[in-house]
Amino acid sequence: MFKSLIILILGVLLIQCSQAQFLMDMVDTSKDIGKGLLSIYQKFDRVRIGGYIQPQFQWAEHKGEKSYNGGDFAENVNNRFMIRRGRIRFDYIHFAEKTGPNVQFVFQFDGTERGVFIRDFWGRIFENKLQLFGFTAGMFARPFSYELNLSSSDRETPERGRMSQILMRTERDLGIMLSFDARKKDHPMRYFKFDVGLFNGQGLTAASDFDSHKDLISRLALKPVKLSQKIILSTAVSYLNGGFLQNSIYTYRTEKMNGFETFVVDSSVSNKGNIVPRKYYGADVQLKYKTKAGFTEIRGEYIFGTQTASHNSTETPGALLNVSDGYYIRKFNGAYFYLLHNFIDDHHQLVIKYDWYDPNTEVDKHRIGNAASNLNATDIKFSTLGFGYNYYMNPNVKLLFYYEVIQNENTMLPGFTSDIKDDVFTCRLQFRF
Repeated sequence: MFKSLIILILGVLLIQCSQAQFLMDMVDTSKDIGKGLLSIYQKFDRVRIGGYIQPQFQWAEHKGEKSYNGGDFAENVNNRFMIRRGRIRFDYIHFAEKTGPNVQFVFQFDGTERGVFIRDFWGRIFENKLQLFGFTAGMFARPFSYELNLSSSDRETPERGRMSQILMRTERDLGIMLSFDARKKDHPMRYFKFDVGLFNGQGLTAASDFDSHKDLISRLALKPVKLSQKIILSTAVSYLNGGFLQNSIYTYRTEKMNGFETFVVDSSVSNKGNIVPRKYYGADVQLKYKTKAGFTEIRGEYIFGTQTASHNSTETPGALLNVSDGYYIRKFNGAYFYLLHNFIDDHHQLVIKYDWYDPNTEVDKHRIGNAASNLNATDIKFSTLGFGYNYYMNPNVKLLFYYEVIQNENTMLPGFTSDIKDDVFTCRLQFRF
């Protein structure tokens, strides 16, 4: 009954949206850094304090549901109140009287009923002779993917997609980064931005680095460009070349044995001490269309590559695996697509999102769970269709209703022979200052 009511309400919103016009948001909200610099730009030193809190209510189809929408539900729980995020951020920037910004420092932490955690802790040096380069060091967001770098306070859906959360949990890592970003308004390269950096690799999933190998991550972006008075386009490509130390002789790859896809082990003694691969390739695009009454945005990103993890998870490990378990190397792909549409006015927004994550593209779903293979639930492809409504009451308060229909491949594995019941509804109120 509850599920049907939610679908009915959001269906009515969809009908209303189809009759409405559009308005483009002319401000690029993908980076809090950009907005912070804009608000504190002065001749002399400035401090900016900002933050937000996201209290929410969630309902799941069954108790104890495994979820990428705010974490798993407790064993006897199918609805919950929680503080999803409680962020406060401090920005300090020093401006020289003639040359412009010299140094920026950022500290951000997240406080909820589950504890307090550091999210950003970094400094940036600006080059002011050519006004082209910047150097960043500390803990900050990796320069990969549009969705990963879109602030949680600006994102139109409750969470990033399953793939983003698995490949780069918490989005941030410790490292250094060189940025090319022309700050002169008439520079011929003013529409391009390039970031390249070296990072520990495990992000915030571990207290410290566990090997000496570093991830190389880069992103080349075309910043928002007006194609006409009503259309704005932005796009980018991303690349990650990383990995981590193999402390075991066992390496598993997907191969065909007797006509069945399965993991085949390589137990060469020389494997120990090698670097097992993590390589990601991504491309994203954002297209906005403006009219008198609202805006429509189409947004998409496709990522593919190689991920090394364990037999029971494709999440980037936070520590070296057990020697006896070995390392499982999988080819993966995934994508997400957004349709954002204002109706009535710019306070009301319809959101439709579709994403998928296929953790092992080399296997057929009918082989998973087959007695002749050692594939398991980790290799199952999941797709999610989400639809919802955002009400922007004012610049400081946003109300979100969002329903996710989550589907898994039908396999031969017990528990996954049909679609499991794991839909989630979220109602969130965001306060921002």
